[in-house]
Amino acid sequence: MTFELVSAISNITTIAAGASVRVRKALRKAYGPGRWRKLKGTATVRLRNGQLRRVELHWYEAHGIGRHDMKIKRYVDQP
Repeated sequence: MTFELVSAISNITTIAAGASVRVRKALRKAYGPGRWRKLKGTATVRLRNGQLRRVELHWYEAHGIGRHDMKIKRYVDQP
């Protein structure tokens, strides 16, 4: 990751679950079987250059496996 979570993730919403997760096969191969879901939420992160920014994050998660492939989709605050 090129960022570090500084605050807890809030406004968590499920984007896709079960067969709707397009990369389900790759997730199972990499991390194991589970009920994979794609989620989004907002949090404050510290970027590599040291800036603190409020961002929208997307990631995949399965019960007992945890969060994987977290990425920044957009910046919520104004720089």
